[in-house]
Amino acid sequence: MSYPEQDLFGYRDDMTAILEQEQLLEPSLHDQLITFINDLCARDLMDAQSEYVELFDRGRTLSLLLFEHVHGESRDRGQAMVDLLAVYNDNGFELTANELPDHIPLFLEYLSQRPVVEIKQWLGDVEHIVGILAVRLEQREHPYQVIFQSLLAVTGATVDLNKIRSSVAGEVPDNTPEAMDKVWEEEAVRFGGDDPQGSCSPSMPRANEQRVSVASIKRNSRPN
Repeated sequence: MSYPEQDLFGYRDDMTAILEQEQLLEPSLHDQLITFINDLCARDLMDAQSEYVELFDRGRTLSLLLFEHVHGESRDRGQAMVDLLAVYNDNGFELTANELPDHIPLFLEYLSQRPVVEIKQWLGDVEHIVGILAVRLEQREHPYQVIFQSLLAVTGATVDLNKIRSSVAGEVPDNTPEAMDKVWEEEAVRFGGDDPQGSCSPSMPRANEQRVSVASIKRNSRPN
């Protein structure tokens, strides 16, 4: 799920070996995930990186930032990330990657070091976000869907994917040049007194709780 790097490609045999050893997925999904790993690691690195950016970093519907799907650009998002970062620090983990604390691959890396009970609690809180991403990738017939489907399966998520499919059926991809131009038009830059937060207020980069804030993920991410 992370941005493709040469190191990731080098771990292909390790990844497939772990899947074969653990046998955590039903056969069909297991085989699809193995195929995805092999196909991804056989690609030209620059092509894989370019596709990843186009898919996950050029729109909001497939953002890998958890709070993007909960708070959007509201001020609550900043506080939620501060709270999540505090959770990492309180448990002895220091953020060294150039990513926001709610970046899903980073969040999962943290959870991989936590007790199983805690892992299930956190993933239960975000299962609707994972489900929405899985369905949106499914609609685009993109291979990355299998990662999110596998995450739901291995954690025993109870999210209703059919309900999500109905909810997002009419969505239009927001990573096209036309869609991106529209976003820029709607979010005009304002300076000085016209900016309600002042001309020098810091902005939180998009692309790259305690649990109170994480609970809001579950509450606010359910499809309408």
